[in-house]
Amino acid sequence: MSAIALAAASVPEHHYTHHQGRGATPHRSNPAVIHRELGTLEVGPGLNVVEFGTGSGYSGALLAQLVGPTGQVTSLDVDTYLTRWANLIHHERGLDNIRCHTADGTADFPARAPYDRMVAWCTPPLLPQAWVDQVVDGGLIVAPLPIASVPNMTVVAKIRVRGSRPHVEQIFNGGYIEATTSPKGDLDLPGRWVDWENRVPAASWISIAWRAEDDHLHTGARSALEQLLNGTHTELYAGAEVGWSSWRTFAGTFGGRQLTMAGLHPDLWAIGHSTESGAAVIQQDGKIIADRAGSPSLAILRGWLADWEKAGRPAPECYTPSLVRQDDFPGGVGWALRLSL
Repeated sequence: MSAIALAAASVPEHHYTHHQGRGATPHRSNPAVIHRELGTLEVGPGLNVVEFGTGSGYSGALLAQLVGPTGQVTSLDVDTYLTRWANLIHHERGLDNIRCHTADGTADFPARAPYDRMVAWCTPPLLPQAWVDQVVDGGLIVAPLPIASVPNMTVVAKIRVRGSRPHVEQIFNGGYIEATTSPKGDLDLPGRWVDWENRVPAASWISIAWRAEDDHLHTGARSALEQLLNGTHTELYAGAEVGWSSWRTFAGTFGGRQLTMAGLHPDLWAIGHSTESGAAVIQQDGKIIADRAGSPSLAILRGWLADWEKAGRPAPECYTPSLVRQDDFPGGVGWALRLSL
């Protein structure tokens, strides 16, 4: 058995995710995905590891098992309720090599640095310079990173730090909740880059990559969302079932400044093109919605979909990743992930 499988066999997942004192926590990820990320992280005995996003405490317990009694695990989360309960559950199980702290992990946490390994269960707006600075030379970071400035456009990256510079070794399909500076109440609404939101008569939202061109009243975002909600043209995508991870990555890589993501219906994301005078998106169920049949945005969306099919619906792992230094990014200094085919 692998080290991850052995650790998983010894850590009672249900005890963390459905603890009888705290109850079930929605702040949890698929165990199989957690195991994949921890395998990518190359965790071994004696290492000093930090995780961003305490959640139920399950991932931290796995890390504590992997580093053993000579190692150390630091778990950070903005939600005090989660960190307090995770500390208690770890204590109940006799773990003394892990501590959970309430903190904004996207800033820094130098008290227990430098770290041999970092793993994030939440998505920062870019790879923070603070993370790079706190990792030992040759250390690893495994984290979800955006590929465009709209929600849910992410891949998971394996990043090696050498000579104080980060280098991407691998990328995988995946992503986690957006990192926020305070606890997130509505888990169905993206935590970042939502440019307009309606709550009545039903919940809906939109994110536009061209927000810098919009005014302070978000007129463009409001108009684009309204056009989609009242779109007079709908059609079903003529191709095979939409492979969402492939299409999302392609659109995030090549969609450019007019890239748009929206939530028009519960549990259905939509990706497409918008301007202040037109909008068109394709939903996860393959339904295309546009402001009108002759919409310029609809023509552009159809072109993107044709290019995606022509490229062979590439998987996220097919792209070549690079990190681009950002010194004037809103929210801090760091490295933006960019992909190319």
